[in-house]
Amino acid sequence: MSDTAMSETVSFSRQGTIGLIKVNNPPVNALSQSVRAGLRDAVERGLSEPDVAALVLICEGNTFIAGADIREFATGLGEPALVPVIDAMETAAKPIVAAIHGTALGGGLEVALGCHYRVAVPTARVGLPEVALGLLPGAGGTQRLPRLVGAQVALDMIVGGGHVPAPKAKELGIIDDIVEGELLDAAVTYAEKLIAEGKGPRPIRDIRPEQVSLSVFDDYEQSIARKQRGFLAPFHIIKSIRAAFELPFEQGMAREQELFAELMASTESKAQQHIFFAEREVAKVPGLPKDTPLRSIKTGAVIGAGTMGGGIAMNFANAGIPVKLLDVSQESLDKGLGIIRRNYENTAKKGRISQDDVERRMALIEPVLSYDDIKDVDIVIEAVFENMEIKKEVFRTLDATCKPGAILATNTSTLNVDEIASATNRPEDVIGMHFFSPANVMRLLENVRGERTANDVIATVMKFSKSLGKVGALVGVCDGFVGNRMLHARTRESAFLVEEGARPEQVDKVFYDFGFPMGPFAMADMAGLDVGYKVRQERRKAGKKEKRDSVWIDRIVEMGRHGQKTHAGIYKYEDGRTPIPDPEIAGIIAQCAKEAGIEQREISDQEILERCLYPMINEGAKILEEGIAARPLDIDIIWINGYGFPAYKGGPMFWADQIGLKTIYDAYLKYAEKFGEHYWKPAPLLEKLAKEGKGFYG
Repeated sequence: MSDTAMSETVSFSRQGTIGLIKVNNPPVNALSQSVRAGLRDAVERGLSEPDVAALVLICEGNTFIAGADIREFATGLGEPALVPVIDAMETAAKPIVAAIHGTALGGGLEVALGCHYRVAVPTARVGLPEVALGLLPGAGGTQRLPRLVGAQVALDMIVGGGHVPAPKAKELGIIDDIVEGELLDAAVTYAEKLIAEGKGPRPIRDIRPEQVSLSVFDDYEQSIARKQRGFLAPFHIIKSIRAAFELPFEQGMAREQELFAELMASTESKAQQHIFFAEREVAKVPGLPKDTPLRSIKTGAVIGAGTMGGGIAMNFANAGIPVKLLDVSQESLDKGLGIIRRNYENTAKKGRISQDDVERRMALIEPVLSYDDIKDVDIVIEAVFENMEIKKEVFRTLDATCKPGAILATNTSTLNVDEIASATNRPEDVIGMHFFSPANVMRLLENVRGERTANDVIATVMKFSKSLGKVGALVGVCDGFVGNRMLHARTRESAFLVEEGARPEQVDKVFYDFGFPMGPFAMADMAGLDVGYKVRQERRKAGKKEKRDSVWIDRIVEMGRHGQKTHAGIYKYEDGRTPIPDPEIAGIIAQCAKEAGIEQREISDQEILERCLYPMINEGAKILEEGIAARPLDIDIIWINGYGFPAYKGGPMFWADQIGLKTIYDAYLKYAEKFGEHYWKPAPLLEKLAKEGKGFYG
């Protein structure tokens, strides 16, 4: 019998006594309104035909249903809702078999759990990753999955949001059988076998959850409290799974719906959904033709075997790309390779990679001492000391050595990429690739297009970023690019605030309470105060002097206190890690304030928040005006992935829209009256949008 359309995305046909429900909604068979309606109608059709003994649900294309159609979150979910569709499947009088390939994720797995049996190909994966969107599974996932796998596994799967391979899913009881060969034929055979053996429907709702001590949920909540601080979804998920063990199924479903609705209405979920879409959009460069050709990157080189260079080399090895690590001495190379090996060994000890993986990756990193050894590589990333003359000398040598068409990248975090490119005869091949420390861990890659960087170099590096497992964001050339330029504004004000009377630990607590993993002073101590000191010295030498120059941190560095590595910086570190306020530092700060003619005072937490975060927003507005960043989402992605801005606030520009640009503009006018306009002049874009009652996102 030919296929009969139940909707534009779902069809029904028969193969003997087995009814076939086929979903075809490219690219990932998302659960749009058309799919939901089609599933409902196809199930009704299968149940109404007396000679249909069982049903098989299968999907066309590369995957099973891979989740909800997230676009509907903004426009509203049309009828029918997913919950009654799944209920109709689960309560059907004929057995329904889900045939899974690709991924069954989110609502896709919830649909499969609404079926009575599940078979999958060996390469399939299942999961409930809604937590990444600030949500919980809203169609029975928190009620059905625990009935199959128990409380602990359900908590790990749903709070963690990870994907489970089919063999593991079978072991856990989520999947009934792994099938080889043609999935449709195997699923039909499985359904026919069920009928032959007299097996009927098997609703998960009828399974009694295992008995479990309710302390499991309290303990789990406590175990994630620090890591998931500020997020709502993980804790709502725990409450919802708990309901599966405390309440009858229907009441548990009602509790799940109640908690789901709370999350859907939350600012945290809206922020996480914004980040979800922004991370996909950031890879698309406005104005760059989609058909821009790409250069081939099969081999690479990194200049400098220090902490940053070694971390960058690890990214190549992790992606399976051979990389040459060049330094001036064998001693430096040996030290760098030793650190790389220790990093890999530590990862292996945690069970994240095997010992074979360690050796395989180490074998991809070749230490070399001569530029001649890297002349044939496809891309070179320079990671030497942050000094313009040193970098220009490196690029002169690369220009003379590397093959035509090789991409020449600099890892500079602040210096002018165009000036670096001017040291070569091929500025079109030069681009910035600003990795964040530790380079083998941090997801962000701030790619900096120079004035003459070729389109194919930009397109290649943006795609290459993804190959390295990074989130690449393209920015333009300016002092500090996007991230560090905004950070400079924040750092300046935090130093001023301490000089005026705030305590370093007070400022750090305001940041921590906002959602950052740590405050600016604890972070500075961890990074090493001497690093920032050298940058400030370079800026002063270059004539980049601040109107108000706060020097109290410089005084601390000059005492030999460089942060955690010297067990003393802005804080003391008796155990090497825990910051302890130091009265001696309070005295130095007071002395510096006195010398600068500043009368110290009590400063509120709200003033700290406004004076540190609002200048970031104002700088972001200037960055957008100047075209350094093409879109506010580029700024948000940079700050989420590179600087610890809390994801549940959506990034600085999204957060600014949430609190209102007029709030920030009015604060600017207030502080301009108090401190003068030099640091408190609103950006024209901020002023314009505030007066129009608009935000960066419209």
